[in-house]
Amino acid sequence: MRIIIIDDDSFICASLKTILQADAEIEVIASGNSGEEAMRLYDELQPDVLLMDIRMEGIGGLEAGERILQKYPDAKVLFLTTFSDDEYIVKALRMGAKGYLIKQNAEAIAPALRVVMSGQNVFANEIVAKMPSLGSSGSAKPDFSEFGIAEREMEIIAHVAKGLNNKEIAKTLFLSEGTVRNYLSIILEKMGLRDRTQLAVYYWKTQESN
Repeated sequence: MRIIIIDDDSFICASLKTILQADAEIEVIASGNSGEEAMRLYDELQPDVLLMDIRMEGIGGLEAGERILQKYPDAKVLFLTTFSDDEYIVKALRMGAKGYLIKQNAEAIAPALRVVMSGQNVFANEIVAKMPSLGSSGSAKPDFSEFGIAEREMEIIAHVAKGLNNKEIAKTLFLSEGTVRNYLSIILEKMGLRDRTQLAVYYWKTQESN
């Protein structure tokens, strides 16, 4: 998998390159230090994944990512930052970024790249935990009709998105934990998702776009 790294700290770029190229499946084909370089390098090299910082001088990562996704809707943009600001998370979700990771979790980056390459989204646990607070209370419910999601399944999804575990969902909906697990397996299969984290991310991403 061909990766471009963008970070305004050259030391971080070099460190990330060293970490990632220890993985035989990953090739870092270029690096840069600004949003302008990100756009130029993406045009020139068409990487499989663009791994990019958010706060940078000039054009920041969010603006660069948005411009790239407008030009290349299938681009896989993965943000890597020290900041988990609500505003940044919402913008990343809305623009269609494939993920949002925290720099301190360096060991999670290579696995996250593989998840993104498979076509899925990946968000750090710290980000997923913040998502329920990002949804506006006046927002319309996400529309999952294209997946054939039934009303009871939608209730399960909403509770998963709020961070409830199977036991808590079972108690809230007066179901057994086994029934909740069965519902969740069916929902994930219908939607083509891997786990409840991806389900929660999809829920809040869809709500924010409504």
